[in-house]
Amino acid sequence: MRSTAIVTVEKMLESLPEEMQERVVEHLREYILDLQDELQWDALFKRTQGELVAAARRAREEIAAGKAEPMDFERL
Repeated sequence: MRSTAIVTVEKMLESLPEEMQERVVEHLREYILDLQDELQWDALFKRTQGELVAAARRAREEIAAGKAEPMDFERL
């Protein structure tokens, strides 16, 4: 079953000349790919959020204990 949003977009596209339809479809394709990429990143961060919090906590503890030193980007 098609949603109202899909029907609306389809009607809007049909009102345009074919050349413009192609341009809109290409923009939509890029936009949807960007959205899918963001969804993947969001899911990844949710899965690893506990690990990220733990790493940040360890870093703060090391800084407080004087065990950390500034990053030397020349050594990378």
